[in-house]
Formats: sequence, C-alpha cells, structure tokens
Amino acid sequence: MRKFSLDALARNHLEMAANASSGRSSTTVFGGHEHTLRHTLIALTRGNSLSEHPNPGESTIVVVRGRVRLIAGEDFWEGRSGDMLIVPQAQHSLEALEDAVVLLNVAMAGHGAEQLDQDAEREAAS
Repeated sequence: MRKFSLDALARNHLEMAANASSGRSSTTVFGGHEHTLRHTLIALTRGNSLSEHPNPGESTIVVVRGRVRLIAGEDFWEGRSGDMLIVPQAQHSLEALEDAVVLLNVAMAGHGAEQLDQDAEREAAS
C-alpha cells in the first residue's frame, strides 16, 4: 500500500506552476499506460488553462484547492475546493479562476492510456 498527501503535492506543484512560464505543473499520482485508472494532480496559476481537448475516458475532476471552470462548448461548470466535476464526453478545457490544484481521475479501457500519458506530458510541457 502507498499513501500520498494531496495537500503536500498541491503545495509543491502550485509553487512549481508559479515558477513555470506556462503557469502549470502536473504529476501522475497513480496509474499510467499499464493501468486502466489514472490519477493526475494538475496545478494551474490564476488565469492559466488546459486548452480544449477530448475526454479520453470516463473522467472526474476533484478540486483540491482554489477555483476552476470546466468548459465544454456553450456549457460550463465552476468548482471550488472539495467539489467534484464530472467531465463531459466532449471537447473541453479547464481554466483556473484563481490559483488551483485539481486531481484528474480517468478510467480508460484498453491501450488508450498510453496516448493519455503522451497528451498530458505534451500539455504540461507547453
């Protein structure tokens, strides 16, 4: 069994996001291409976002800290610390309304998780 402190990870990644030109930082807490389930911690400084992208599987976002807006077409949902947002099966983006940290939870069937790993790495690097 392994244990993670989401508070400690959130604090560290918000600091890294604040020092990054992209205003973002992320890490895979659990999962990857060898698992169906993946948990990714994403820190975004106020005003920064993850650009529009498809939903790679069944997904939820748990807001660990701050406030975010999940946008899908004309629809949007706002979440704050402690909220869980269900990610629609559509193109969507995520915007930080204030410095924020979210835990993205994705369940994928088959080998598509490898593509998710590559997409997440590419998004975090840009």
